Amino acid sequence: MIKFPTRCPSCNSGLVVRKLSCDHCETEVGGTFPLPRLTGLSPDDQDFILSFVESSGSLKEMATRLGVSYPTVRNRLNEIIDTLKEKTP
Repeated sequence: MIKFPTRCPSCNSGLVVRKLSCDHCETEVGGTFPLPRLTGLSPDDQDFILSFVESSGSLKEMATRLGVSYPTVRNRLNEIIDTLKEKTP
C-alpha cells in the first residue's frame, strides 16, 4: 500500500485537500477537506484494517489469515485503536 502524505514535508503541519477533480468529465470541486483519520495510520496498519473489514471483523479469522494467535490480533487491533484515538481532533 502506498503511504498517503498527511504531513507537510516543509513544516510538518497537517495537510488538507483543497481540490477534487473528475478525470472523466473534468469537473472540479474546491474547498478545504480534512483527510480521513485512517490515512494517518501506517500502510501496514491500513492493510490490517482492510483485512479486518474483509473478514467481517472476526478476530479469529484474522488470526488464521495472519498465522498468529488470537491475543496477538487483539493486541494489534487495540494498538491501532489507540493510535486513531490520538489522532482525533
